[in-house]
Amino acid sequence: MGIPGFALLTAAGAHIGVPLPPDGVPMTLQTLFVVLAAMCLGPRAGTFSMVTYMLAGMVGVPLFAEGEVGLAVILGQTGGYIVGFVACQPVVSWIVKRPDGYPRGWLAVVAAVLAAHAIVFAIGVPWLAVVRGFSLGRAIEGGMVPYLPGMVIKSIIAVLIGLVCMPWCMRRVW
Repeated sequence: MGIPGFALLTAAGAHIGVPLPPDGVPMTLQTLFVVLAAMCLGPRAGTFSMVTYMLAGMVGVPLFAEGEVGLAVILGQTGGYIVGFVACQPVVSWIVKRPDGYPRGWLAVVAAVLAAHAIVFAIGVPWLAVVRGFSLGRAIEGGMVPYLPGMVIKSIIAVLIGLVCMPWCMRRVW
């Protein structure tokens, strides 16, 4: 799959989404692929994959949600979430890989997936608050709470795929 593959899967996940009123931050499948990139590619390649996704969208490739492009997306209301995609990569990788190079068990994979979502929200929600002039409470209400049910579903899928694919990926890619 590699770096370009996970960048493209993240882009595909961006186009499978629904904008949620009133803020318009779309609910997408991106975080599913963000987490899988970290588990399958490792900290450096996973980070590079997400940086590739972000930079390609910034220079005009229509990879972001709803086909949006440019630096304005990163500086806009969804930019913090995208920056979170990059920031969570080394954390997820660190949680899922043992010092001897083998993957940890299912509990670590669950923790890694939840940590990834926590990092994305921890960067994205305050960013949304600043960009939109919201209070932090208002940003949590509109930029996190509606996404929690989808986060649970994507987390379960990521854990299942990760447990199956991660041992193979770690031996070949990391």
